[in-house]
Amino acid sequence: MAAISAGLRNYAIVTAAYWGFTLTDGALRMLVLFTFFKLGYSPFTLALLFLLYEAAGIVANFVGGWLATRYGITRMLTVGLSTQIAGFLLLSAMSPGWEAAFLVAWVVAAQGICGVAKDLTKTASKSAIKVTEKEARNAGEGADGRLFRWVAWFTGSKNAMKGAGFFLGGVLLEAFGFRLALWLMAAALGLVLIGVVLSLPPMMGKARASGTARELFGKSRGVNLLAAARIGLFGARDVWFVVGLPVFLYAAGWTFAMVGAFLAVWTVGYGLVQAAAPALVKRSPDGLSAEVPAARLWSFGLMLVPVIIAASLVVQPPRPDLVLVAGLCVFGFAFAVNSSVHSYLILAYAGSEKAAEDVGFYYAANAAGRFAGTLLSGLLFQTGGILGCLAGSAAMLAACWLVTLALPVTREVPPS
Repeated sequence: MAAISAGLRNYAIVTAAYWGFTLTDGALRMLVLFTFFKLGYSPFTLALLFLLYEAAGIVANFVGGWLATRYGITRMLTVGLSTQIAGFLLLSAMSPGWEAAFLVAWVVAAQGICGVAKDLTKTASKSAIKVTEKEARNAGEGADGRLFRWVAWFTGSKNAMKGAGFFLGGVLLEAFGFRLALWLMAAALGLVLIGVVLSLPPMMGKARASGTARELFGKSRGVNLLAAARIGLFGARDVWFVVGLPVFLYAAGWTFAMVGAFLAVWTVGYGLVQAAAPALVKRSPDGLSAEVPAARLWSFGLMLVPVIIAASLVVQPPRPDLVLVAGLCVFGFAFAVNSSVHSYLILAYAGSEKAAEDVGFYYAANAAGRFAGTLLSGLLFQTGGILGCLAGSAAMLAACWLVTLALPVTREVPPS
């Protein structure tokens, strides 16, 4: 019972720490987006501000998984939190009066640091779930779908916190301004960091890390295919969510506060659906035979949503903004279930001894999808408007669905 309680305790601490991180990370996106939109930057330039943030995550996830395996999950979690604080402080030092090219370069660099922080923290946190669930299982508690429930709750609750962060970012920007808002968020993360250091076992999740690049890249077929599907899934979201949607709504007469509030409500709702996903997806005793077909079905359904939205906008409705908002709500529901099923499957496919490496590899692909989606969000919106963004989303989701058709429905033993 003591081992089970310790696993639950560590799971709760990691979840709470990532809540704090995600709250400030969501606020950061709104602070940067609205501050630079008000300064007159184009949609494509706004996308560029987030590119290094996403690109840095590709390396951070991949290397972070290896580092977490070698040095322990707790250490990597503290490194991620510390790096985010450093990124906030660097970003707070910028001045709107600087020459434009230097200002953009400064913000991109600071965003890159925050991107590293986000994905180091995410990889460490998701890996901790696998470790703590295994500890509870080894202590004698039956599995009974616990891994899916823990992953769904963690993923859903952190996305609800991210939605709250979107709203918080708008409030902080109006109440305190850009610089003071960043200082307040850095101070809050400092308290979270202290709590992690004092509460978690320092060597949690430590194991023998891969010794060669061949070994590090040599993941199981399930991990490789799921990573490829993840690129399409998250690229399809960000291709219209990062720049196209906020700018479209603002151009339609929405205020910054209205846009931030809507994105907050949407993300909170998205997180709640993720947390409820285990009740929406049929379970199987082996953990794959029903869950993999569910991933295929939900991917196909999601692919149809941007197509239907685009067709509705082509007929030029009186309130295209409301059509887009309604479509986004449907998209968010299906996307949330997809994301939750994927988040479960990666831990189901992952090896228990090197879970952090498998999770890091998978979320490196996730970051690659966000990078592609972010770049295309600005580019497609600037060249083709919101319809161009929706077309890009549909194409990425088609690729995601095709990859899920090849996912294995039996467990493999990855290289150890």
